[in-house]
Amino acid sequence: MTIPGSARPRAAAALSALALSSLLLTACAGGGDTGSAEEAAPESFGDITVQLSWIKNEEFAGEYFADANGYYAEAGFDSVNLVPGPSTGVAELAGGTADIAINDSVSTGAAVANEGAPLKIIGTTLQKNPFTILSLADGGNILTPADLVGKTIGVQDSNRSLFDAFLVANGIDASDVEIVPVQYDPSPVANGEVDGFMAYLTNEAISVEMLGLATSNLPFADNGMPFVAETFTVTDETLQSDREMLKAFLVAEIRGWGDALADPDEGARLALEEYGADLDLDPEKTLAGMLATNELVVTEETEANGLFTISEELQAETVESLARAGIELEVSDLFDLSLLEEVYAENPDLREE
Repeated sequence: MTIPGSARPRAAAALSALALSSLLLTACAGGGDTGSAEEAAPESFGDITVQLSWIKNEEFAGEYFADANGYYAEAGFDSVNLVPGPSTGVAELAGGTADIAINDSVSTGAAVANEGAPLKIIGTTLQKNPFTILSLADGGNILTPADLVGKTIGVQDSNRSLFDAFLVANGIDASDVEIVPVQYDPSPVANGEVDGFMAYLTNEAISVEMLGLATSNLPFADNGMPFVAETFTVTDETLQSDREMLKAFLVAEIRGWGDALADPDEGARLALEEYGADLDLDPEKTLAGMLATNELVVTEETEANGLFTISEELQAETVESLARAGIELEVSDLFDLSLLEEVYAENPDLREE
């Protein structure tokens, strides 16, 4: 059994592609002129490019709403070019072909820690990362970290460092788990060839469930490896010189994701019929993926402080999680949430999105 549409080596791909980030030492991303919101004419930000981490599926519904409902235009952009991945966004930021990357804290953290790349995360879509150990309820039925002991777990080569870090976080010796290499198609777990499979809650877990198989999940975020994902990443240069442009972008994004959370059916439709129309996406899986994604966006933190915000606790937890994967950073090396603070101070109504 082969299951189409399975996930990909996104977050952990950064661990094997760090050389690209060295270009960032001299790169400067584009954008509008620095100035106050009152001074900047709506059209002053012109065109910008946003590098997406993956294909144009439901994962970027907030961006589709921001575009389709005119929020980007209202924020002062002539156009926002959404470039599909897969990509960590590091190379595009380095070469100046992207102004903003929607990527992940692993990719960005690895580039900063290992190459000195001048990058900062300025917000995050997903408060909880989507990594999980997927198993069959009547098979491996892995519900706790202790259930991993004695089991055969399929792990992609590019995700091995992250899985090893997960074991460390839970005090499990790698010798107590049989780790076998797999690709991104979850057929091995569906077919019973492995007890568990490193997967995405928003992707492979849904694919296997759609086969009519009852599944169990062991989410990383709830079991010792909390870190943010689908982060908004920019160069230090853009952060310093184009703050008003970035703030305008965040305002449009908050409005777009507010719509995505309020209307997942329309978010799925936008992916299916408009932005991902050439991808032959599965309607049932697209809606299920939309709902699963939304569950990772909203937490007590976002309800209290607004979408995309990252608490000091979660920033610290993210850095601690990355350290277990050999990525050593200080919080200040990776995060700058000052733009969001200004956005919400200037637009308190956005907390209601």
